Amino acid sequence: MNDLAATNGPDSTSGTAGTDSPGDSLATGTPAPAELPGGRAQPKTDKSEATRALILETAMRLFQERGYEKTTMRAIATEAGVSVGNAYYYFSAKEFLIQGFYDRMTYDHAADARNRMAHTRDFAERLEIALTSWLDTAAPYHEFAAQFFRTAADPTSSLSPFSNESHPARATAVELFRDVLQGSELAPKLDAELVELLPDVLWLHLMVVVLYWVFDRTEDTERTREFVRRSTPMAARVINLSRYRVFRPIVRDAKGLIQDFILPTIGKTAVK
Repeated sequence: MNDLAATNGPDSTSGTAGTDSPGDSLATGTPAPAELPGGRAQPKTDKSEATRALILETAMRLFQERGYEKTTMRAIATEAGVSVGNAYYYFSAKEFLIQGFYDRMTYDHAADARNRMAHTRDFAERLEIALTSWLDTAAPYHEFAAQFFRTAADPTSSLSPFSNESHPARATAVELFRDVLQGSELAPKLDAELVELLPDVLWLHLMVVVLYWVFDRTEDTERTREFVRRSTPMAARVINLSRYRVFRPIVRDAKGLIQDFILPTIGKTAVK
């Protein structure tokens, strides 16, 4: 977080001192925005949504070109053709640009995955499609993913996928995995309580894939894709075995572990 504080402080694109702070919005008379969780302004009109999208697109381009730590809010505002105060209106700190990007990418991934898996009810195939869709959606941003991971890995960071601030994106992803399961032929055969818990567990499986992907330097992240191809049928077989009476005690133990140790680590409440 110290890195974030340093890069969000006074700066200038010319290398001289500047005043790059949220206070600029007050100086220019910008009204205080309604906020989304995590300090993100809620757009009111199509024009404001377009401005927010422009700032976000510009930030992503500069992060790719210059790196996350070397890209300042002032530079983003300059490149986007908006005032620094206007940039802070939509994103109260640089880290929330990443949160905004995460929100948007999660939405795009969910839409793409649902479209791809609409033709099949096979659970293993639907799960593999959902995971592969994430890899395809995230592919353009792989080069600087490790920079974001350093911040997201901090359990106190709002960028952590487990944080309360990440609730909107996490809820979108969990709902996708609920559709993966409930749209399959497997769901009606499973214990109802397990069906309720599994979407969160499948989201955690995605987090394992993401962690592997961040550090994968093979062409087109082929090792991660192979990991998905090989792990998905295994996950499907394990879940399928829970249908049988002989495995019921193990299923009960697994549900207890999920409820007692896994779900409590996931932030559930959106920030007000």
